[in-house]
Amino acid sequence: MNLQTQDRRAFLRQTAFAALGAPAIIQSAPAATAFDDVARRRVLVLGIDGLSPYLLEQAMAAGRMPHIRSLIARGDYAKLRTSNPPQSPVAWSNFITGMHPGRHGIYDFIHRDPQTMQPCLSMSRSIPAGTILPLGNWQLPLGAGRVELLRRGPAFWKELSEAGVSSTLYRLPVNFPPVPCSARSLSGMGAPDLVGAYGVSTYITDAPPPNADRLTDTNVRVVTMDRHGCEVALDGPPNPFRSESPPTRVSLTIDRDPVQSIARIDIQGTRLLLSAGEWSDWIPVRFDLLGRVSSVQGMIRLFVKELHPHLKVYVSPINIDPADPALPISTPEDFSKELARTLGPFHTQGIAEDTRALSNGILSDGEFLSQAMSVLDENLEAYDYLLKTFDRGFLFFYFSSLDLNSHMFWRAMDPRHPLYTPELGRQHGKTLEDLYARMDDVVGQALERIDDETTVIIMSDHGFQPFYRTFNLNTWLKESGYARTMAGAAADGGKYLSHTDWNRTVAYGLGINSLYINRRGREATGLVGAGRQTDALIDELARKLAEVRDPETGETVMRQVYKGREIFKGPAAEEAPDLVLGYADGYRASWETVLGTYAPDILGDNNDKWSGDHCMDPANLSGVLITNRKLKVADPALTDLAPTILAQYGLKPPPETEGRVVL
Repeated sequence: MNLQTQDRRAFLRQTAFAALGAPAIIQSAPAATAFDDVARRRVLVLGIDGLSPYLLEQAMAAGRMPHIRSLIARGDYAKLRTSNPPQSPVAWSNFITGMHPGRHGIYDFIHRDPQTMQPCLSMSRSIPAGTILPLGNWQLPLGAGRVELLRRGPAFWKELSEAGVSSTLYRLPVNFPPVPCSARSLSGMGAPDLVGAYGVSTYITDAPPPNADRLTDTNVRVVTMDRHGCEVALDGPPNPFRSESPPTRVSLTIDRDPVQSIARIDIQGTRLLLSAGEWSDWIPVRFDLLGRVSSVQGMIRLFVKELHPHLKVYVSPINIDPADPALPISTPEDFSKELARTLGPFHTQGIAEDTRALSNGILSDGEFLSQAMSVLDENLEAYDYLLKTFDRGFLFFYFSSLDLNSHMFWRAMDPRHPLYTPELGRQHGKTLEDLYARMDDVVGQALERIDDETTVIIMSDHGFQPFYRTFNLNTWLKESGYARTMAGAAADGGKYLSHTDWNRTVAYGLGINSLYINRRGREATGLVGAGRQTDALIDELARKLAEVRDPETGETVMRQVYKGREIFKGPAAEEAPDLVLGYADGYRASWETVLGTYAPDILGDNNDKWSGDHCMDPANLSGVLITNRKLKVADPALTDLAPTILAQYGLKPPPETEGRVVL
């Protein structure tokens, strides 16, 4: 126990007893009792990502949510104001800190370095070892690298821990690497796979898809079968001890039966037989850095799509092994090991459902759904285990299933979507409705395990909308005269703004909702002067973007365009985008916009299976707040939940917190 924790506990004892007005000579015994009472209080928060008030109310009206309906009857229900923009990293940061982006500094999934004009991940960054000693083809880092969490501001559970409240947080987003404290926590969204990405799979085949060279987040390994066998190298993490840090590799061999649809697969001493259409269990894989002297452990799952007439084998992203984590994914480090000992191996990658494999056509709808349900099954095992041991303090548990499957299966229930077909509707039109019922079962399981003294909060970070049409911001900027590409640039426009002529570009888009001015003194390429010149350009762009109409539909593309200087206040505001685009229902930034590309057309149909979204205008994307206590405000927001949780234990939030207590 550190001194700060001792001081906080002493303060709690003193204030708890002072409220009783007891004589000083008998303070110690009643104070200890008061403190123990506070520490024994239970607060359960279920974070159901993407739980939409609109779809929830539909499901309740259809009689499919009896446990949630019962909870609302005993307590309260409200729409929960989300973040601006309503992206998951931003929203969960609001929840964690009780602050807005101007203070916690998370504005998008993707940020940019204004000095290099290169994109970077918003939630964390890797900092390599400082000095490297070259030794021929080898190199010796003189010191250790590290991973840094970029979200700023206090995490509410750290306050709980310092006050002596036992806390457990399962797969909380935007917590990689996890906040150092005595709480038991497992990182969620933001935790990478073993190669340091958000999820890169491998596809082994002798019949490559026609778009193989254009797929993102999928390594296509084209093989030639030799007597029905082949050997494939799987790329692992980069080797920091080799010059230029090439990827480490392990060898995988496949031998298929010449007639039957069954194959023998060998990898590092693990041998398994899989039939076509079968998933493997988790398989450990070790990547050597300095031979066996230094290595890192991961794990994969295989899916055999087809063996005849062609070989088609999917290999999952290499997950960090929770029993032997190569990167910090939990506090304490033993927590992930405890879960692995109790539950067996499980997904540790922050976004565990492989949506890119579905979008890329590597997995079919049914194959992706089986993978997504395996993620849910793992979560339910962990949920049951943690509920059984939840006898005091605070428990947060995160469910991703509604969010990821709403992204991928909205097209199956919405005849207006460009990818909807009647056959798709028959096969998967009830997928989301069934998942809402599964979440109701989750709530029912909690209600069976807790008493009336336990505070229960069910919340979501945002709702959902259809994603019909795409808008390419950089193409619009180019055609409107605010951006220029270099002479002779390829028609595809390049990625990461690589074809931009910075000597003639005053504004650019990178990320999902973000527009930046090429500002002098901020961007290395800056053209636009600070102050009035920048403000005038922001005002002009906001006005013109608000007027953009889709010629195909006649609809306005933007519901509202927000000026960063008006909505972002605080120490991180200088890093904020200059405009945040609040897209109208059905519209969203194109994938080219996200990566800083100039596409051929400004607007187009969304023909990606990622068919539902929430990166539109926040006014139409409220989340959900359900509790067994009465609410004392009519318009709760994500920023209100951190101070509300702290108040359940008699704790005041840090002074920089912006939220209110709503229970």
